[in-house]
Parts: sequence; structure tokens; C-alpha cells
Amino acid sequence: MNTLPQTVTQVFQNRFGEPPTFVVRAPGRVNLIGEHTDYNDGFVLPLAIDRAIWIALRPRTDREVHIHSHDFDETAVFHLDRLFKETDHWLEYPKGVAWALQEDGYQLTGWEGVMAGNIPKGAGLSSSAALELATARAFTAVTNHLWDPAAMALLCQKAENRWVGVNCGIMDQMISAAGQEGHALLIDCRTLETKAVPLPTGTAVVVLDTNTRRGLVDSAYNERRAQCDEASKFFGVPYLRDVSITDFLSSEDQLKPLIRQRARHVVSENIRVLNAVTAMLNDDAEMLGTLMNQSHLSLRDDFEVSSQELNVMVELAQAQPGCYGARMTGAGFGGCAVALVAAKTTGAFTQSITTAYQQATGLTPAIYVCQPAAGASVMG
Repeated sequence: MNTLPQTVTQVFQNRFGEPPTFVVRAPGRVNLIGEHTDYNDGFVLPLAIDRAIWIALRPRTDREVHIHSHDFDETAVFHLDRLFKETDHWLEYPKGVAWALQEDGYQLTGWEGVMAGNIPKGAGLSSSAALELATARAFTAVTNHLWDPAAMALLCQKAENRWVGVNCGIMDQMISAAGQEGHALLIDCRTLETKAVPLPTGTAVVVLDTNTRRGLVDSAYNERRAQCDEASKFFGVPYLRDVSITDFLSSEDQLKPLIRQRARHVVSENIRVLNAVTAMLNDDAEMLGTLMNQSHLSLRDDFEVSSQELNVMVELAQAQPGCYGARMTGAGFGGCAVALVAAKTTGAFTQSITTAYQQATGLTPAIYVCQPAAGASVMG
């Protein structure tokens, strides 16, 4: 079976009659712990996964970008001097990245390439950030610019916020840009400082797609952000990241009940993320799993962003032999859960949870066993 880099290289060779000058890749991601903390200037602990978008490419002498999507069997073109937004189409992500880079003063040149990926779309594994970072990697390769992961992550976030029109935080782009093989990445969403943290020995991360998609997530997301803002104003700080657990406990009775719940989740989740880092550095899979379980309860009960299917999936995962812990991951209201599992049990875990979830919900889940991968890179 061909790997994706072989596929894009072969398709490129067939289309253009020569090997590509560069092959670039950028990974998707799953967040291990640290949910709804990013827009509160807090801490997140994602990992880049071994599913990615690959582009085989060569420079052009004009200022056009030609991308052939192998997955969609479609070629799309844009000109670097005539960038304008069009309909909802995958090309808007590369165009947005080109716009953001040029806005920041980068001198870009055209290129042509073949793209393919194996990140499931719409599953909350951040295929859009991977496409953005792969595009940025392609532009820096053909123009010989230095690769600065944090700077590129910020520009790709700008593309998604201001060109595509999705108000995402920095986590997805940052982990796709700066991920490290074999490690999760602690990201301080205030300073963008990162720290690579190894997974406990003999564990695997399993993504559990409930096969439900998020509904009404924008309005609920904006509502949660506003509630967090109200809480931070009460405490007289810019963001809930600045509220210690002592501050919270001494004043929680004065908060409206709903605002108290939202603040309690964010304050406690930031502590859980930092404790998870300590557990991982101590090679303590049991403690990491316990923190993941606590995170799910907080998201379910205090932040109220889970769903019936997510709760079923998490409870079934937690009951399986070899599972240290599980939680919903992502914005919520559908999508995926994530579990930390003993690597030797992943086959049995996958089989039994697929059957149990089907029996409980009538839905067929998609299960992905993931290893932490490196961030966006040039392969040749």
C-alpha cells in the first residue's frame, strides 16, 4: 500500500513529468486536556497526530498557485496579485494563508503541487489548520524563508479568523506548526511558550469519533466566552487564567450560579493541565487518566458542553480494560472523545468499544489510534 508521501510524489510525477522539488506535510491534532481554556489565556495540552496533509510541489516562474487535490480529483488556481474571497471551498484556506503572509510583508512566489490527506474532515481533528500550515510550509520552501513555528501559527490563525471567517484560538495552528514526535505540547496561550511532554511509557492515544456533528456550536461558544468574560470582570482580571483557585474559592458564593460554574471549570481545568504535565513527566499514566476523567466531568457538569453521545462514549471507554482515562475533546456538543489506553490493549479496546457504542446508540463510531507526530515539515 502506498503511503501518502509516495502517492502525492507519484501523482505529481505523472502530472508534471518530473519529481517534485519539495514534499511538505502538516499534521492534524487532538487535545489531550485543556478545553475552553485557550480563549481564557490559559493552558492546553494537544498533540499532533500521525495523520496529515501532504503537498508535493515545485516553484513556478509566475505568481500563480496551482493545487491539485488528489482527494477531490480537482485542480484549483489563484493569483498572488489578485486575491479575493469566493464561495465556501477548500481553496479559501491556501488563499487566506497567502493573503496573511503577504499582509505581513512576505515576498511570495507561485508554485504548483499535488495535495492529499488522511485527516477525517469534520471530526474535530483540525484538518483546516493542517491545510493552512502545509500551505505556509510550501510557501516558505519555494521562497527559502526561515520557518518560525509560532510566527507561522499566528499568521495561519489570522487567515482562518479574518479570511475564512472562523473565530478559532491559537491551539490548532500552534500544535500543527510546532508538534514534536512522541510528545504532547504544553502551550501557554498567553505567551505561546511551549514545552514538549512525553506520553507515559506503553500508552496510546485513541480518538473516539461519536459520529455526531456539533449543532448550534457558534451561539453556545459565544455564550460561553461571554460568561467567562463576565467572571473575569467580577474578579477584576483580564482573563480567568489570572484567577487562582484560592481567589475563586474565597469569592465563589458572590458569583451568579451559572457564572460560578463556568469559572470553576476554567480555573480548575488550567490546574488539571499543569498537573497532567507533572504526571507525564513522572511517567504516571494512572494520574493522567484520572485528570482526563475529572476534565470530562467538569466539561459535562460545570461548562455544560458535552452531549448524550459523548457521555456514553466516555463512560464506555472508561469501563474498558486498559483504559486509564477518557474525556470529550474539542468544542463539544458532538464530535470526538479522547482516551489514554495501554498500547498493548488498543486492538481489543477498539473492537469492544465499537460494539458497545453501536449497541448503546445505534451509531457506528470511527476509532483512530494515534501516535504523537512532528509538526509541519519539509521532507525533500
